[in-house]
Amino acid sequence: MDLLSRSQLKALVDAPQSPCVSLYMPTVKMSAQTQQNPIRFRNLWGQIEDRLQEKGIRLADAESWLQPMQALDTNDFWEHQDRGLAIFASPNQFRYYRVPVEFEELVVIGDEFHLKPLMPLVTNNGRFYILALSKHQVRLLEATRDRVRDIDLEGIPTSIEEALKYDTPQEDLQQHTATPNVNAGGGDRPAMFHGQGVGTSDDKTEILRFFQQVDRGIYDRLGDDTAPLILAGVEYLHPIYKEANSYPHIFHEGLTGNPDLEKPEELRDRAWKIVEPYFQKSYHEAVQRYQETSANAPDRTFDRVEDIVPAAYYKRLDALFVPLEKHCWGQFDSQQNRVETHDEPQPDDTDLFDMAAVYTFINGGEVYTVNEEEVPNESQLAAIARY
Repeated sequence: MDLLSRSQLKALVDAPQSPCVSLYMPTVKMSAQTQQNPIRFRNLWGQIEDRLQEKGIRLADAESWLQPMQALDTNDFWEHQDRGLAIFASPNQFRYYRVPVEFEELVVIGDEFHLKPLMPLVTNNGRFYILALSKHQVRLLEATRDRVRDIDLEGIPTSIEEALKYDTPQEDLQQHTATPNVNAGGGDRPAMFHGQGVGTSDDKTEILRFFQQVDRGIYDRLGDDTAPLILAGVEYLHPIYKEANSYPHIFHEGLTGNPDLEKPEELRDRAWKIVEPYFQKSYHEAVQRYQETSANAPDRTFDRVEDIVPAAYYKRLDALFVPLEKHCWGQFDSQQNRVETHDEPQPDDTDLFDMAAVYTFINGGEVYTVNEEEVPNESQLAAIARY
């Protein structure tokens, strides 16, 4: 299970101990081509060794904290991948994530981890969840317009029989407070049952107890994520689950019908029709806000990396548009508030676009990872300041 949350990303940013090694690579899962995975990894490992030596770091001195990364190179590990792999190692941290994003091969070694390729996984740029519910099966899917994957539900009951086997009603059944709907105009939902298809009040009570257990697991699993959650299930189950729900980003509209009969790709295609307007509206409203702010308060919009990086670092940015596949190498001196850029990466450089995106995000701003041509005003990157 490799869900990435805002708090986990912040942990990679807080107090890193240099040198920080960031490795990204595409991976192949569940096919005869999985042999490509260790070959790519070993080639990138060679780049790590070369770049550490260029920085004057002896491999013997780095061996202790690089060993967990090298230990991943086993047949079992490479056979259980997703579309992309991100690995982070430093003298005081080691983490890796198998994710549904196909990365370009990349090795970055600097004073901080390189995190911009992960931004689409933690921002709301087209990423959402589908919770497929029936009394006999529960599935949680993470999806975008083009991709979908099952998320491991270990520790979460996936059928009403499993949930109620050792359940004590007095401990589990409790009134839930109203939760906001993502696309319902900000109003709260009353805590109540309605709909057709459910039998006696005892049936409702058992289903509610089941869904309360599911909700606790889903809430713990998603953490501080903000991606929309779409329910899929027969119609009468929707209001019962919303009674149990505590995840604040659940959509009012859901998918009706028996999800047990549908493949993940079919659920994704139906759910995308619901969430696409939400994502388009968010992006277009941000672009319009940038243009209006640029016209009426030009000192609150930036399109130069020399202005954007310090503003992101000092928590001034409300929104940032950054091209995902572009880099700007250089250094930021926070003491002198000075940005220096280089045409070619120097040994101690960082990707300043990466720095702007990460600090905007962890400081509470919105980050829109876009194609180069989608940045407002045809700039390299663009930002709206809070003040």
